[in-house]
Amino acid sequence: MPGSFQPPIRGKAAGKNQGVSQSLASNTAADTATVATLLKNKGGTVISINPEDTIAAAVKVLGEHGIGALPVVTATGELSGILSERDIVRKLAQTPGETLPQSVSENMTPGVETCTADEPLVSVLRRMTDGRFRHMPVVSDGRVCGMVTIGDVVNFRLRELEHEALQLKQMIVG
Repeated sequence: MPGSFQPPIRGKAAGKNQGVSQSLASNTAADTATVATLLKNKGGTVISINPEDTIAAAVKVLGEHGIGALPVVTATGELSGILSERDIVRKLAQTPGETLPQSVSENMTPGVETCTADEPLVSVLRRMTDGRFRHMPVVSDGRVCGMVTIGDVVNFRLRELEHEALQLKQMIVG
């Protein structure tokens, strides 16, 4: 029998404080992972581009860093949009041979969905899935302070579930 199991106690010992490994509070605690938790592990380096830069410059930055999207940030640090590989491919299909010299501002997606560092990851994942996009800038005090991808969130959640499964196995086996 696992050492954490405590059988019901009757008689004189029933009123005494018992050591309990689990309780309703510990089993239902809302220890929710946030964007800040993910960024702490990932790092907060943000690679961005100016709206005046060309698509050719953006393609070079995306390739050098092995990333799929760039937040478009003005000289004053304001987020004005996002440019993804998908935006570039669509423009290449519309204007073959004419896309690379065009400006980022002409081709970016304006009105970007953003999140904050204290937002729960499940909420971010839901918004990304519902909106059918894979990159979300993290904003604090009007400035981009990070970028999360759907892959980051899914991988974090998988590690979390693997850890929970391991804990359950250890609790059952002892």
